[in-house]
Order: sequence, then C-alpha cells, then structure tokens
Amino acid sequence: MNLIFLGPPGAGKGTQAKMLIERYSIPQISTGDILRAAVAEETDLGKKAKEYMEAGKLVPDEVVIGIIEQRLKQSDCEKGFILDGFPRTVAQAEALDKVLENMGSKIDHVLSLDVPAEELIKRLTGRRTCKNCGAMYHVIFKPPKSEGICDKCGGELYQRSDDNEETVKSRLNVYEQQTRPLIDFYNNKGLVGKIDGQGGIKEIFERIIKILE
Repeated sequence: MNLIFLGPPGAGKGTQAKMLIERYSIPQISTGDILRAAVAEETDLGKKAKEYMEAGKLVPDEVVIGIIEQRLKQSDCEKGFILDGFPRTVAQAEALDKVLENMGSKIDHVLSLDVPAEELIKRLTGRRTCKNCGAMYHVIFKPPKSEGICDKCGGELYQRSDDNEETVKSRLNVYEQQTRPLIDFYNNKGLVGKIDGQGGIKEIFERIIKILE
C-alpha cells in the first residue's frame, strides 16, 4: 500500500504515521531524512544535494526525485511506503507519478489530516521546551507540575522562536498555499481521503483505517 500523508504543522501526522508503520510494516519516507542519508552516504545525488544545501539553496526537484526513486527501489518498500513531506508541489507530484509508473507502481491513497487553523495555533504556540534537558511540555495538553519549570531536571522552560503565534501563522499560510493545489491534483484522481484530525489519537487512527480498509 503506497500512501502520501498530508497535514499542516501540528496536525499530528508523525504520531499517526508511527501507528501505520506498526500496523502495515511499511516504512515512512521523509524527504529530510533521505536527503541527509544520501549526503552522509556520499552517493552521486547526495553529493549534488550537498552542494545546494551548503550554499543555502533549495535542492532542485530532479535531485530530490532521483534520491526518492533510489529509496523507493529498496527492498523494505516492496509492501508499500508512507511518503511524508513529499511531494510539496504539483510538479513534484507529476514527476513522482512518472517514477512510480516506470516501476510498475502507483499511489493508492492520499491521506489529508484536517485540523482548523485556530486549533493548530493553540497546539503549536502552547509548546514549551526545557533549556537544560530538552524535555517537551504543552501548556494545555501536557503542563509541567510547576509553571515554567521542568519536572525532570528543574530547568527553565521556554517557547521556541518558531512556536510563537506570528511564525506559526506564517508556517500555516505557506502550507495552505503550497498544499492546496496538491490536494486538488490528487482529488481529481479520486485518491484523497480527508480525515478529521481532532479528537483522541486512537479515534483519529480508526478514521484513517476506515479509509484504508
């Protein structure tokens, strides 16, 4: 089963993907992870990607697609895979279709986790991190016993700069602009399953399984 997982920052994609990996024994393929792996392994494409990354430039589509193609041909993808963070644009989605077609494969489902913007802002701006040990808390969902103090080591808790409301709103806008056309692209192929991303973790997982099975 070949899946693409879409969802804005804070939608809980990572948690659900882990549960899907366990249930179906298929790998989660994150663009960032495989780019870093290709660079570390010094493959030809990895070397190319490294040049762009070191220059602070975006790695061009043809290099990313090449690295993804190599990853999809590995034996652990025989039963399927979960693509996370790729494709990001319609051009990448079209290129992915061609790669899969050449491999005699295709995308089976595109899962889109939907969570209202105000809920995402609440989730993301409430995160707090310990300056000392890096433990994570949330002012609403996982508050520390004493406000502003880490339960584990007594360190000071702070809000990361990318978790403030302005940055969060801008991240959500970027996601919306980039991903909306992608959802339309896969909708036209009848592949998109929209999932309500609010509620308990197990409850959301049940909704996903309903679509897949």
